[in-house]
Amino acid sequence: MIKVIIVEDNPTFREGIAAFINATPGFSCPKTFETYEALLRDVKDINPDVLISDINLPGMSGIEGVKLVKKLLPELKIVMLTVYEDDKRIFDAILSGATGYLSKKTTPAKILEAVSEAFDGGSPMNSNIATKVINLLRDQTTKTGNNEIEISSKERIILENLALGKNYKFIANELNISVHTVRYHIKNIYTKLHASSQSEAIAQAYRKGIL
Repeated sequence: MIKVIIVEDNPTFREGIAAFINATPGFSCPKTFETYEALLRDVKDINPDVLISDINLPGMSGIEGVKLVKKLLPELKIVMLTVYEDDKRIFDAILSGATGYLSKKTTPAKILEAVSEAFDGGSPMNSNIATKVINLLRDQTTKTGNNEIEISSKERIILENLALGKNYKFIANELNISVHTVRYHIKNIYTKLHASSQSEAIAQAYRKGIL
């Protein structure tokens, strides 16, 4: 059972997505929130697997909220679901620790697919947003060379797949290894790049000229 919570200030949209999640076998949405202030009080007790988050919220913004909730639950997968598709918000959300980024035009079924993909270790994004993210990471970072970082060919392939939003199962099949081994390699990648999240590792890989 994948446990999902939502922070969204539009009650109709929020409860509609929650109802769809609760009606789908294998998923549950035990609670929804209007603000991050409310969410941060309860999130550790709920201990969710995935958080669906808006960006423009009353009080604390979604981007600031992501930073704080990741400190409380570092393993939490966060999918941003918003009307905003401008470069700065996308870049800030990903670097703050968001796992994926979707437009609110996304259908409920596709949102649930994204939740499942995030849970499995992927970075779900609409295709146009994924393209923007790749371009942003290239444009906003200066390649400094990777002579001081030894990345194996297998680790590089894993990084490339992560940057394309592929999940752990896909990467495992691609490399003919187990998901456990993929996780082991990713842990080593994080250590080498001094990263604490998938998005940070990808950003660092671009900065270092690895990707």
